[in-house]
Amino acid sequence: MELDERKMKILKAIISTYLETGDPVGSRTIAKDSDLHLSSATIRNEMADLEELGYILQPHTSAGRIPSDLGYRYYVNCLMEENDEIRTRETEREKEHQDLINKMDRMEEVLKNVADVLAANTNYATLISAPQIKESKLKFIQLSMVDSRRLLVVIVVGNDTVKNVLMNMDEPLGMAVGNILEVKEAIDTLKGNGPDDFVELIETLASHMLILGGAAKDFDEGLMRVRESIQSGKALDKFKQFVAAQGGDTKYIDHLELFEQADIIEEIRSEQDGFVGSIDAQEMGICSLILGGGRETKESVIDPTVGLVFSKKVADPVKKGDVLATIYGNDEEKVKQAVLHFKENYHIIEEKPTKPIMIREVLS
Repeated sequence: MELDERKMKILKAIISTYLETGDPVGSRTIAKDSDLHLSSATIRNEMADLEELGYILQPHTSAGRIPSDLGYRYYVNCLMEENDEIRTRETEREKEHQDLINKMDRMEEVLKNVADVLAANTNYATLISAPQIKESKLKFIQLSMVDSRRLLVVIVVGNDTVKNVLMNMDEPLGMAVGNILEVKEAIDTLKGNGPDDFVELIETLASHMLILGGAAKDFDEGLMRVRESIQSGKALDKFKQFVAAQGGDTKYIDHLELFEQADIIEEIRSEQDGFVGSIDAQEMGICSLILGGGRETKESVIDPTVGLVFSKKVADPVKKGDVLATIYGNDEEKVKQAVLHFKENYHIIEEKPTKPIMIREVLS
């Protein structure tokens, strides 16, 4: 069975509808809201084929369908192809944009003259205003693994406008892995002290959210507002409001030392000179799981204090004896297992590699 043109259109409709609503998608929804002009029965049959092919799945018996990882991979590939076409058209539009700017300048002059004529003929004060863009609230953000090396971040605002950001997962994001350790890092970031790759991601996502919501006209303005919000302390104050609204204790935000800490703290040091060649992000998550920071089964109890904090990331130079990371745990045997797993998935090489790019692409 192949993915023919009709199945492709139905799959795209399912994914785009799911990203807009966050709810499983049924055949009637696709038939009613899309321009496919197909009956519910036909769409239902095609959805059954798509499920058999592995592009969609059914969360439970009475529900509609949601995209699978394979479906998301197909969606991302389609978006990237569309983006290539858009880039080609953008080159052709540059001259048109400049012409439009010139026309807008002339239009402002025309509107000013119209206002003068109206005022002179009516003896009333005359005001001409441009249409205003209404701000829109954030609806949801969804993270979906495209594959072991790519993460798709989908941002949807209240008017169902969507922005897709494709992230690189060739190494862990930020420096911390583990529940409390990551919370501390997030708070430090809001205080203006976050790791470069995490800050880049936050600034990129937040800037696009401001554009989608009508609070910024372009990425540069959005980026300026995001940075000002962090530097002025407004972002941190807003986070405190979120915590307080949910009954949390905001003292922890100002005093990170109040957070509970693991009993065992062990540094992992380099055994050679060189450069950090690669860090397997997924396996670093397994390190935290080994320490007790995640659930192996649904009955597992999570230890929020355990995890690891990197001192060196990909392309960083290292000397023999340098600290590569610090392990936090509460069980000596688990710490030993985590250290061993870390060393198997953290590699030092002789020549400096290329630093991974965090944001692979911003898709329409």
